[in-house]
Amino acid sequence: MRDRFDVVVVGAGAAGIAALRRLAQASLDVVALEARGRVGGRTHTVMTSAGFPVDCGAGWVHSADENVLAKPIEQAGFTLDRTPPHWMKQAFNRDFSAADQRAYREAFNALDVRLEAAAATGVDRPASDFLEPGNRWNPLLDAFSSYYNGAEFDQVSVLDYAAYEDSGVNWRVAEGYGAAIAHFADLSRIVTDCPVTTIHHDGPELAFDTAEGRITARAAVVAVPTPALAQGRLAFSPGLPGKAEAAAGLPLGLADKVFLQLAEPEAMPVEGHLFGRADSTEVGSFHLRPFGRPYVEVFLGGRWARTLEGQGPGAPTAFAMEELGHLLGSDFRRGLTPLAETHWASDLWALGSYSHALPGHSGDRATLAAPVENRIFFAGEATSPHFYSTVHGAWESGLRAAEEAIASLG
Repeated sequence: MRDRFDVVVVGAGAAGIAALRRLAQASLDVVALEARGRVGGRTHTVMTSAGFPVDCGAGWVHSADENVLAKPIEQAGFTLDRTPPHWMKQAFNRDFSAADQRAYREAFNALDVRLEAAAATGVDRPASDFLEPGNRWNPLLDAFSSYYNGAEFDQVSVLDYAAYEDSGVNWRVAEGYGAAIAHFADLSRIVTDCPVTTIHHDGPELAFDTAEGRITARAAVVAVPTPALAQGRLAFSPGLPGKAEAAAGLPLGLADKVFLQLAEPEAMPVEGHLFGRADSTEVGSFHLRPFGRPYVEVFLGGRWARTLEGQGPGAPTAFAMEELGHLLGSDFRRGLTPLAETHWASDLWALGSYSHALPGHSGDRATLAAPVENRIFFAGEATSPHFYSTVHGAWESGLRAAEEAIASLG
């Protein structure tokens, strides 16, 4: 690796890949430094032993009818599955009758109305303040928040929650969302296994302390998860306490996944869905036979996901199999084969899944996104004002930061 560039991009997740592509198009001498041994960050597709791919990280192309990535992904030869998700339905009505499902949806819609009205006042409060006291569906609504935000409603800013924009159209990539994002990475300009520890900005050029030694550049695009900034894993000299504080106000929530192969897939509906139970936040969300394939994808979120992950490898899988056994019987449980499980909270280069603003911290996204000295630019889903927690939000933030760098370099 050479020791001088026009721009150094720190991180090669979706935001870093987007920034790298745009900077290269501007004929700038640019390199991306990635701490992991792979590109993609929190989008990551793996091939299972059963012979089909699964997305360990982001899997849904949210707001797909407006998503800037949808068309390029399809043009690149990937398959967009436009089957709508059935997150609000319960296959077989097991332990969750049709009447109860309607009542839950009504409670969900009523909460959404209250949250929008609360946000219109401009006063930032925990979203949990607007759960109806004593409502029987509050545990399941909190479980929904743990999948949607990566955290329960008491940890979510009502202003930030309302700022998120979603068209309601959600698609998937049959070959894997992570595989699609990795496809767009210019590997000739990316150095993997190369964490950056410190960015020095006290001289005429920026200096980067990396695993491959010190390099310099005229500008930087920083595209790392918020815990790296909040905890000083990526440090600045002189320090930037305002950035660390903003990043701390935008922690990464947790959404882990478990993948289970089905011995008799024909007994399960294609693209079906189950909640493990409706009276607890310690519950899984089960996606049955995605793409018609013989497996179940299990979502676990928030505090419960952290508890299971903290119990060690295999604990999330054991819980998921136990819940499915309760719902569908011990014979069905015996026909499940573990394929994979994720551990994003203990992943040293992520420490979580996607950002949520803590109550009182809705303004931290703009603070984190603001350039420093017109030569250090910040990207990542946490800097997106309306598409945070999504891949396209990360991608658009990378393009925005790249444009800022291009403008600053003339």
